Amino acid sequence: MTGTVDRRQFLVGGASVAGTALAGCIGGSNGGSNGTTSGGTSSDSINIGVLESRSGNFAINAKPKWKAAKLAIEEINDNGGILGRQIRIFDPDPQSSDQRYTQLARRLIEKNHVDLLSGAFASSSREAIRPTVDKNEQLYFYPNEYEGGLCDSYTFAFGSVPIQQYSTLIPYMIDQFGPKVYTIAADYNFGHISAEWIKRYVKAAGGSVVETEFAPLSVSDYGSSVNKIQKADPDFIATVMVGSNQSNFFKQKATAGLDLPMASAVNLAQSYEHVRFDPPTMAGMHSAPYYMPEVPTDRNQTFVEKFQKRWPDTPYIPEMAECAYLSPHIYKQAVEAAGATDQAAVIAELEKGLDVNAPEGNIHLKGTTHHMSHVMRLARVEDDHSITFLGKQTIEPSFLEEMGCDLTSESSTKQYSPPKDYTPPSNYDSSNYSASGSSGEYPKNVDRYQA
Repeated sequence: MTGTVDRRQFLVGGASVAGTALAGCIGGSNGGSNGTTSGGTSSDSINIGVLESRSGNFAINAKPKWKAAKLAIEEINDNGGILGRQIRIFDPDPQSSDQRYTQLARRLIEKNHVDLLSGAFASSSREAIRPTVDKNEQLYFYPNEYEGGLCDSYTFAFGSVPIQQYSTLIPYMIDQFGPKVYTIAADYNFGHISAEWIKRYVKAAGGSVVETEFAPLSVSDYGSSVNKIQKADPDFIATVMVGSNQSNFFKQKATAGLDLPMASAVNLAQSYEHVRFDPPTMAGMHSAPYYMPEVPTDRNQTFVEKFQKRWPDTPYIPEMAECAYLSPHIYKQAVEAAGATDQAAVIAELEKGLDVNAPEGNIHLKGTTHHMSHVMRLARVEDDHSITFLGKQTIEPSFLEEMGCDLTSESSTKQYSPPKDYTPPSNYDSSNYSASGSSGEYPKNVDRYQA
């Protein structure tokens, strides 16, 4: 089923108010401020550390995640807390600095003795945290899509991974536009590993990557990149651009008149360029999100309305905010099943697997790999920056299983990359997708997905 939704619905003040529900976890509270102050530890509280940047290069992505986590914790506290105890949140600002992530993670774990640590946007920030997490056997939720492959006994990664992101997106793009691909990606571990996944999926679909370019996170001038792309003459551009600086690529591409289709698993749903930039800057961008506030489900409409009531100054709810919102509720469900906050017991409950009724649809936490299935959609930006959904399907995070990762039977802190001879599986079935889409305006007069 397909549908087009209007970008104007997601500008500031563009939504009204309701509540949402996560099966087995929450009620319909509108939230509050109970138990969300920072400070010293308390034996009567459950302590959750949230490390999400509200300033610096990644604030545009991470600040909404912080808001989502706060909203969820307020809901839980307003509904009696966890095992009758209120949550105390410890949420210093890492300021988009990996060094601060390291320092703050150490403080929250070793001084504040948090029962759960959650957060980080960039993979480099996650990796700055992980040594302290593993050393202290600390339960850690990473609520972000990423490059995949993390098989870690103490880390649960709730966002999508390349086998979910690219297994439909790349074959669709080659089917629609042609086999020649130019990849431009952020120059750090996330960008490099993502580019390798793109290369594998392009090859598996019968295409070729004509060039791969890596851009430092500090770069904001992309004139030379635009020239390189024009000379390479690809059929479409695959982008893995991260943070405020790299978003400038899209404006400069449009100014130069480089009218090529684009594909991305991170741009659009993460950095909401279709809302931030004037049309038609992002026209022709195709993305594979599991969540966007435009997703036309009744459950998502309720979530968007409640989020906007709590945080009316938020211009957009990016993809990762859904995971940040779900994280405290997933933790609550696991603690109540375990009957205690003992971290080993909570991890054991999570490793039994967990069904989650999310705004995107019904998803499942795989206990063996600590990763989440997702309802992956294909989305396209139109000339007026409205969104057309081209189709959807639930996709499992199967790569780690293929690599032999089973955290219920063996401890690990390893991260896998695709082996040299690895051919990734395709989840693409052209019958699930329609390039034409259908028009409408969310939340009214549009065909709805069944969540």
